[in-house]
Amino acid sequence: MAESGAAIAESGAAVAESGAAVAESGAARRYPLPSSAGRSANMRANRRTDTKPELAMRRELHRRGFRFRKDFRLDLPGGARVRPDIAFTARRVAVFVDGCFWHACPDHGTQPAANTWYWAPKLRRNVERDRAADAALAAAGWRVIRIWEHEPLDEAITTVVAALGHPGPAAAPPAVPGP
Repeated sequence: MAESGAAIAESGAAVAESGAAVAESGAARRYPLPSSAGRSANMRANRRTDTKPELAMRRELHRRGFRFRKDFRLDLPGGARVRPDIAFTARRVAVFVDGCFWHACPDHGTQPAANTWYWAPKLRRNVERDRAADAALAAAGWRVIRIWEHEPLDEAITTVVAALGHPGPAAAPPAVPGP
């Protein structure tokens, strides 16, 4: 068993060396080599769903009585597939909580200094995919709300509640008994 682990480690080192050789020769590679073990760990820790800003928004919406679907795949006409972070299916409102780095926030988005040949097109494609998703949802009759991760929670909730069209079940006036 130890021998197979050593063999795997050696083959991994050979792959890393060949990747470095490819980089030096100028041939195109799909992914850059990690700059450090710490950076690799950091990138692996990034989540696709259930980010802290998304969890805070869902928690507050639920506390206010709103019910929704999370990370719900929508198969739209024309073959488009979109996964809003929060979907109010009955009201056809899709909410995305966008990270500043991954979605190129105009205020806080940064361009990495290392491996720009990889990151610049990747981040550009993310923004293009966001615009395509917005257009597909709008064409299917959905309202799209995009919230930046740096926006204060109360402002984000106000935006979503306004898009939903009313204050929600928790704030509905009590029913008046009949005569």
